[in-house]
Amino acid sequence: MIMDPAVMGYYERGGELTRLRQGRGRLEYWRTRDVLRRLLPPAPAGVLDVGGGTGVHAEWLAAEGYDVELVDPVPLHVEEAAKLPGVRARLGDARALPVPGGQADAVLLLGPLYHLPERADRLRALSEARRAARPGGLVAAAVITRYAALHDSVYHGYLLQEGRPAIEYEALETGLLISSKEGGFRGYAHGLDEILTEFTEAGLPEPRRYGLEGAFWLYGDVNDWLDDDGRRELLLDAARRLECEPSLLGVSGHLLAVASV
Repeated sequence: MIMDPAVMGYYERGGELTRLRQGRGRLEYWRTRDVLRRLLPPAPAGVLDVGGGTGVHAEWLAAEGYDVELVDPVPLHVEEAAKLPGVRARLGDARALPVPGGQADAVLLLGPLYHLPERADRLRALSEARRAARPGGLVAAAVITRYAALHDSVYHGYLLQEGRPAIEYEALETGLLISSKEGGFRGYAHGLDEILTEFTEAGLPEPRRYGLEGAFWLYGDVNDWLDDDGRRELLLDAARRLECEPSLLGVSGHLLAVASV
């Protein structure tokens, strides 16, 4: 299947090499790891990391004893991930996974859904994840929340750019994102109930939703908290206590939706 050339170009330039390893993006990383550690079956369960990028999550999963296979459509990502101890990596598309069905103990989609603006493609990716998982296995998918782009635009000052307010306000209505990064690739941001509907239609009923960053990603001093081990643990504990509060889900930059097959 064909990947959006703008998205491919962004990632081939190394756009994902440091996003979750530096700055406030680390909050998304730590919180994703925190939630998954509580939900995944114990190691050495088999984890299929779909759209796993350069292996930022595959790395810690393999280090903790999981049997990890990473599938990603970007050659640079596969090349980098394959260097990680205990990680098998190969090219592949979330909408047509190059794996047999019913074998993975857990399937992770921690990036593909927000690069698939067309609903039919998102449903296909979720259906493929369900197919790849064994009966009783876990499917976990990350989505960008509908309000994240506007929050981020104010945080960084992008909203001051000419024409940017119209782009952000349209995204609130349609979910279609146009990146402010080089290349201007398109993405998709989910409404809070929309991910429930898509999971259900893909045969994954009653997903649980976890707000990953809460409001903390919007705090100006969040990097200071993440830089200090003690403060970081306090921050993660605070986020953990609020992660399923319905009134706060939309404040998070990302949600993790999780269902059993």
